[in-house]
Amino acid sequence: MTSPSKSQEIITRHLCMAADVEQYSHLDTPSQEAFQADLVRVLEEAAVLSGLDRTTWQRQPQGDQEFAVLPLETPEPLVLGCFVRNLAIRLGERNANRAEQERMRLKLAIDFGVARTAALGHSGPAPVSVARYLSANQLKQVLKAISSTDLVVIISDQLYQDVVRLRGEGEGLDPARYVRVHVERKEFSGYGWVHVPEHGPEELKPLVSHPDPQPVPEPKPEGDAAPPPTNVVKRNKGGVFHFGSGDAAKTMHKKYTR
Repeated sequence: MTSPSKSQEIITRHLCMAADVEQYSHLDTPSQEAFQADLVRVLEEAAVLSGLDRTTWQRQPQGDQEFAVLPLETPEPLVLGCFVRNLAIRLGERNANRAEQERMRLKLAIDFGVARTAALGHSGPAPVSVARYLSANQLKQVLKAISSTDLVVIISDQLYQDVVRLRGEGEGLDPARYVRVHVERKEFSGYGWVHVPEHGPEELKPLVSHPDPQPVPEPKPEGDAAPPPTNVVKRNKGGVFHFGSGDAAKTMHKKYTR
């Protein structure tokens, strides 16, 4: 009997999660170090309060974020329900009475699928999709518009259909509090569901309906007025120095070099 090849190995699917600190790059070095420590702490505390053992998670720290592959036996409703609620509470307590620039605000992405340990972390479709969900523009828009929240969550369509829509087996998950969004990042395209604890869908829908907000166009000049010049032209005794290009600069150069 021949030994089974790698293609014949049992494929296991895991719950995968990533938490990311918003506006982390704006912090100075000591603040970044403090935020990293606080991120680990609030995740630990939320897990303990939810009855989850973080020592069994395969964790991959990445500076301003942490990616984790959870054990096979992890109850998905517990993570989407109790853990998310406790994380929001711990963030709120951490941020209480702090200045705006000292608040830690998180994006949390969760999916379920194939994930394997690899040389530089993890491989498989689930880690990739979690990364794409985490970078969705809709999450940034929510945090920017709803200043009172410290946490925005996005889950895959599969998790919504399999767990949330069935109300999480007693975890109190409410499908009506999730808003569907379309995420298109790099080569990834798919649907996800956004949830913000303590905020309803009526607040979220206007914020996530357009993943890439269109810039407000500048008003056009009235009548036939010519557009303002775009060239800066300076003259000295030796001639003309001009920046940019265009008829205005060329005309003045001819005038003063005749």
